[in-house]
Amino acid sequence: MKSPSLAARITFLLVVTSLVVLGGGALVMDWRMDRAMEGRFRENLLTQAQALTTVVEVEQASDAPRPPPGLLASEGGASYELRCAGLPPQRSAPPPPVLPLDWPQAAGATPRFANLAGPRGRLGTVMFAFEEPSVLSPPTRSCALLFVQDRRSFDRLLTSLDWILTLGPLLALVVALLAVPLIVRRGLRPVRALVERMRDIGPHAPGQRLAMSGMRELDPLVGRFNDVLVRMDEGLARERQFASGLAHETRTRLAELRALTEVESRYPSGRSLAQILGEVGQIGAELEATVAALLLLTRLQSGLEQAQRQSLELAPWLERQWQRQRAAARERSVSLAIEGTPPASLHTDPALLEVVLGNLLGNACAYAPAGDTVHVRSHAHGIDIDNAAAGLDAIDLERFGQRFWRKQPPHAGHAGLGLALAHAAAQALGVQLRFELRDGRVYALLDWHGA
Repeated sequence: MKSPSLAARITFLLVVTSLVVLGGGALVMDWRMDRAMEGRFRENLLTQAQALTTVVEVEQASDAPRPPPGLLASEGGASYELRCAGLPPQRSAPPPPVLPLDWPQAAGATPRFANLAGPRGRLGTVMFAFEEPSVLSPPTRSCALLFVQDRRSFDRLLTSLDWILTLGPLLALVVALLAVPLIVRRGLRPVRALVERMRDIGPHAPGQRLAMSGMRELDPLVGRFNDVLVRMDEGLARERQFASGLAHETRTRLAELRALTEVESRYPSGRSLAQILGEVGQIGAELEATVAALLLLTRLQSGLEQAQRQSLELAPWLERQWQRQRAAARERSVSLAIEGTPPASLHTDPALLEVVLGNLLGNACAYAPAGDTVHVRSHAHGIDIDNAAAGLDAIDLERFGQRFWRKQPPHAGHAGLGLALAHAAAQALGVQLRFELRDGRVYALLDWHGA
């Protein structure tokens, strides 16, 4: 199925809008013009009828026999019928071709207009009553006048105006159908040029960006696309680093196993089988820990690992976490100082919270220099952990949480995934984790209430 064209869509909208606006305007104008011209026609009809009554009043000053008034009676297809009390009806020559059914009873002091269907076309009529002066007693008599005007020429004029008002929007619609697609396609040239520039941008050419077009409508799109390119480059860089780090960690462990077996087979060290198997098991455990950490990190960052929250008594739970780290800290001559009072309980996921605190505290104890004291301060809003880190700078803090990143030479069992796991687990829990550097010490600040 062919995809819809933006030019065709814009053309359709413009044509429909033009048709609605021009057609609606033409209908309104036609209605107003018809009303105005109909009012003029009736006004002219009434003027002729009143002029005829004036002639009647002037000519009929006595009851002597007289010919019917002829002013305007035979001009422009006009005719009339006059009925006065006590006198026979008077008609024009020729007389009106048709008469209203309610004539003359419906004639009153207020003129009454109507349109009749004549043998040769429509007729406009006006009827009204008036008092005719007389020389006899009584001095006036009641009369009724029906004045009829052929309105064929007037209807032809209205029809001509209707055609003009109809053909105007149709002509504009035809022009729009022919001109708008060309104008739209010309106006969309910058979009096509932008598409051509996008064609050469992709993962094979990182670092490329689109130049601003200078057009107010396109520049926000270019800016958003460049932001997507920045995130894509960052993601590709992280994936390349991840792949490189994973390959390095796996290759290192496998090389250690191969070297151990080859050396022991060619040049026996004299160690017992239990010692050799213990070393093999340690290498396998480190490799297993790396793979397990990667699987958990992937589940956390992809959203597969959801927080299972429950009420947790925080003080005894934290004490168990501190006890697990004391032995590792003591082996490196690092002291662990616990300060402050945590809240009584916390609604959280204990497993994910253990991932966060376990990695933060384990990282602090593993990388603190010998003789240093790792401080852990608990308070109502969270936990702060700090240790000496003389070799770190602000740039290093920005790299905290990257996979397989290590500032110092790797320690046994540390593949550079701890802070990445802590960040991912903190995000899954909805808590805030940030790092600060003060006076040669790095602070890990964990806030229960999030950002």
